[in-house]
Amino acid sequence: MRLLIRGGTAVDTDPVSARAADVLVEDGRIAAIGPDLPPPAGVEILDATGMFVLPGFVDTHRHTWQAGIRALGPDISFAGYLELVLGTLAPRYQPDDVHVGTLAGALECLDAGITTVVDWSHIQHTPDHTAAALDALRQSGIRAVFGYCVSDPDVAVARRVLDATGGLVTMAMAPFGPEIIDEEAALREWRVARELDLPVTVHMGGHGAGSAERGLDFLSRNGLLSPRTSYAHGNSYSDDALARIAHSGGALSVSPIVEAELGLGAPITGRALAAGAPTGLGADTVVSGPGDMFSLMRAAYAMERLRSGLTTRDILGVATIGGARTAGLGDVVGSLAVGKQADLVLLRTDLPGVAPAHDPVGAIVLSMDTRAVDTVLVGGRIVKQDGRLLDHNVTKVLAALGESGMRVATTA
Repeated sequence: MRLLIRGGTAVDTDPVSARAADVLVEDGRIAAIGPDLPPPAGVEILDATGMFVLPGFVDTHRHTWQAGIRALGPDISFAGYLELVLGTLAPRYQPDDVHVGTLAGALECLDAGITTVVDWSHIQHTPDHTAAALDALRQSGIRAVFGYCVSDPDVAVARRVLDATGGLVTMAMAPFGPEIIDEEAALREWRVARELDLPVTVHMGGHGAGSAERGLDFLSRNGLLSPRTSYAHGNSYSDDALARIAHSGGALSVSPIVEAELGLGAPITGRALAAGAPTGLGADTVVSGPGDMFSLMRAAYAMERLRSGLTTRDILGVATIGGARTAGLGDVVGSLAVGKQADLVLLRTDLPGVAPAHDPVGAIVLSMDTRAVDTVLVGGRIVKQDGRLLDHNVTKVLAALGESGMRVATTA
C-alpha cells in the first residue's frame, strides 16, 4: 500500500528536529520525506494538518502480561511486588489469562503511540503459556521483541519458541541472571542465548551496589559482557560500570517511575547517556506504574533536570531512537529515515492543554498525553485512526481482561 501523510509537522529524532513535511510510505517503509511531495498514482492520502508526525515510541522493558492486575500494587515495595505478583498471582495464571493480558497490554501500547515493545515475559509456566503470549502479540499488530524467560531453559525448547516467531515478533533471551540465581544456572541461560544467537535482556544493576558489581564481574569473567545485551534497572551501577557496559556495546533500559516507586534507586537516564550507552525507557509493570510513554518521558525529564540537565530533546530521543537501539532495532525503527519501517504516530495539537503547541518537542514531552494519539502505523499499516484502535473489539478484550484479572486476584 502507498500512503502519503500530508500537511503535518514531521518531528524526527536522529537528530531531533521539526519541520513542515509530508511522509510517503511504500511497502511498509518510509519512502520519502519533504515539503509538498507529489502524490504518486494510486496513493492514499492521510491528512495530517495540524498534527505532529513522528516515529512511534519504543518501550524497552514491559511485563505485558500484567495488564489484568493493573494498579494492584500502588505504593508497594520491591519485596512486596515480588511477593504479590510473582509469589501469589503469577502461579494462578492460565494460558487464557496470559493471552488476554498480553493482548490488552499490547493494545494499550498501540493506543498510546508505543509501536514497539520489549515484552519481558516471565510467565512461561508451560508451552501453552508461551504459545498464548506469542499469539497475543501477533494478534495485536504491535512490533515486539519477545523476552523469553523460563527457569533452566532448554536449547531445543527455546529453538521451538524461536521458530514460532517471525514478522513483527522477534525473540530475545530474558535470563533471570547472576544477581537473582546462582552463577551456574545463569551460565546455562546465556549458553542458550549463544547457541541460538539471541540478544539478551536482563534485570541487572538494580539490587544494590554489591550485587551490581558482582553481576558485572560474572559477565566479564565469562566473556558475556558483550553487545546485544540490554540491562534493565541499572540504578546501582557506578559511572565506571556504566562506561564498561557502553564500551562493551550494551544498552540500558530505564523505568523511571517504577524504579523510584519500588525503591530500586534513582533512575540513571542521564548517567547512562553520559556514559555513551544506548538508553531507552520502559513502563515495566502497570501493577505499580503507568503504561504510557508520555508519563515516562515527563518523569525522566523532571528527575534529570534536578541532576544532569537533560533537555526535552534528549528525552524524546530516549523514547524513540534510543529505545530502538536499546531493543536492537535501531536500523529498523526509531527515526524518520528513508528506508526504515513506517512505524509512525500522528499527534493532535488542537486539544485543551496542548494548544498552542509552539515548540513541537516541548509540547510532546511536557504537554501531551494519550488523548493526543490520533493515528498509529506499524510497518505502514494503520492500526489506530481518528483516535480509535482498528482490527479489535476493544470492549470485548477489556471485558475478558476484567474477568481474568478478577479471577487471578481473588482466587483462594
